[in-house]
Amino acid sequence: MADNLVTKIFKEHMQNGSNVEPGEEVGIQIDQALLQDATGTMACMQLEQIGVGRVQVPLAVQYIDHNVIQLDHKNPDDHLFLQGFAAKYGMYYSKPGNGICHYVHVERFAKPGATMVGADSHTTSSGSVGSIAIGVGGLDVALVLAGRPFETGFPTVIGVELTGELQDWVTPKDVILELLRRRGVSGATNSIFEFYGPGVATIDVTGRTSICNMSTETGATTAIFPSDDRTREWLEAQQRPDDFVELGADEGAEYDEYEHIALDELEPMVAQPHSPGNVVPVSEVAGTKVYQVCIGSSANSGFEDLAIAAAVLRDKSVATDLVMTVTPGSRQILNSIAESGVYADLVRAGARMLEPICGPCVGMGYAPPSDAVSVRTFNRNFPGRSGTQTDQVYLVTPTIAAATALYGEITDPRELGDYPDLPKASMYPAVDDAQILPPASEDEADKIEIHRGPNIHEPPEAEEMPDEFKGTVTIVLPDDISTGDLTPDGVEVMSFRSNVPELAKFTLRRFDPEFPEKAQEMAPGIIVGGENYGQGSSREHAALAPLHLGIRAVIAKGFARIHRRNLVAQGILPLLFKNEEDYDQFEQGQEWTLPDIRERLNNGDTEVTAQSNGTEITLQAQFSERERNMLVHGGFRRQLREEQEE
Repeated sequence: MADNLVTKIFKEHMQNGSNVEPGEEVGIQIDQALLQDATGTMACMQLEQIGVGRVQVPLAVQYIDHNVIQLDHKNPDDHLFLQGFAAKYGMYYSKPGNGICHYVHVERFAKPGATMVGADSHTTSSGSVGSIAIGVGGLDVALVLAGRPFETGFPTVIGVELTGELQDWVTPKDVILELLRRRGVSGATNSIFEFYGPGVATIDVTGRTSICNMSTETGATTAIFPSDDRTREWLEAQQRPDDFVELGADEGAEYDEYEHIALDELEPMVAQPHSPGNVVPVSEVAGTKVYQVCIGSSANSGFEDLAIAAAVLRDKSVATDLVMTVTPGSRQILNSIAESGVYADLVRAGARMLEPICGPCVGMGYAPPSDAVSVRTFNRNFPGRSGTQTDQVYLVTPTIAAATALYGEITDPRELGDYPDLPKASMYPAVDDAQILPPASEDEADKIEIHRGPNIHEPPEAEEMPDEFKGTVTIVLPDDISTGDLTPDGVEVMSFRSNVPELAKFTLRRFDPEFPEKAQEMAPGIIVGGENYGQGSSREHAALAPLHLGIRAVIAKGFARIHRRNLVAQGILPLLFKNEEDYDQFEQGQEWTLPDIRERLNNGDTEVTAQSNGTEITLQAQFSERERNMLVHGGFRRQLREEQEE
């Protein structure tokens, strides 16, 4: 039987289950795991609770790239904790300033045919070299580090045929923006994009990384490119030729769904505020006055992404009323732009050069003014993510960003004329792993004491599911609530990622600044949401903070994949409206009862009833056996502990 690439890799790593039909539960062996500092502390503490002495995967890396602004002790304390934990438990440690986790991982670790999970939704970037790379919550990563298979429903595989070749000024990012234009932010939920066709060979690994990075914005589980001659070129340049293996779909392989993109017909695209799915051609927004241009982030921080901006701005200056920032993806890229003259061209043009970190992408400084337009080559533009609550963020390609920086308004880069010649990246001797620290040996590990600052607190834990659940509606929310709404980005809030009680004080502040106090008064609480509840980041804090506030159930029209998984893992019950019009029956302060909920979960019932003051509605309870067990026990940590005690 001819298999597509996704199916081939899943089959090679299968540990539990054998049915590779969409939705069927499977458990796969994981080869690599990724953590970053904003998610790492919770994941590490949960690994401690599981009780494993050393990580049980072939490769695990802890990156420091998100919480790098050191306003006080909190972030530095977290870094010390994570450095000691990585050394003791057997993980590599990428130091602050070494680079953005996704870009560095593609450079130094990702391999064709490997499976990988990461506590960051943009872990999908490593699909650029033929890895199955999936973003998950911290507890899921902890379980994999403890040696457990990654259990999931087998995805729908969407074959994306690429033909032709991109025209000048059109970039690989326009490919994923086109898919977002077609499918929106939830149109590929529980699916994997697999790219194939003659156009694939025209896109290098850096371009593929941008496409795979933003695949998660469609709701997709991940995306993958075949491992081909472009992959070989990349791995040889990275001095990792032995990691190369040619991989692709079998001849005649089929897919569950199909998309076709003619690369030569694409034009420069823009995602308007406030969603990555709000995509239009640049011509529709050209002329919009811009205050800020930011180039970089894990989607567009490669050498060519920065070199095109330097070429457009060479011997010129950014527009008078505009501020521009540039973020290299890694120390390696920083070395390369310094050696090639790109750095000097950008500095002379007036760009503010930042260190290789996530930076403005997660609201870590460089926020725009109130109501101002910020044009960014980033991957998300949810309201307030920049750090400014009234921001107007447009997501663009590096070519649009460069043209916009020059003229001070959103500009179609094709108006600049001929595409300039770019300098070549000096990949060698820029390859340098000196800032990636290997783990201690097992003998040395026993002597390591892990630093724990006063801001580091154990994650909260849910109670077991009662026989009958009674809860109060704490808030009713619209469609597309993001994990950034539930636990906001930015310097002020993210420094509490290791302290859930403090972090919870910011929960849903965009909708109701008094929500935390109200939720605690109404506990046990219910949140009611619309479609695509929990879109965006993999941060399990978006489940842990509500849990701390007493939230025990979320009823919604639809859930984003990772957040739904995090809710179940932490013991919060996610239920779906059977009839979406029942959403209108819920108001803040109402008490609703789920009779016999524990028994229904144990029995595997797919529907449950909710009752309130004589009103009764039906809700969908679509859970696998694995998920039902977690919910009955009050989350997987409690379930595991009780199993170990038996």
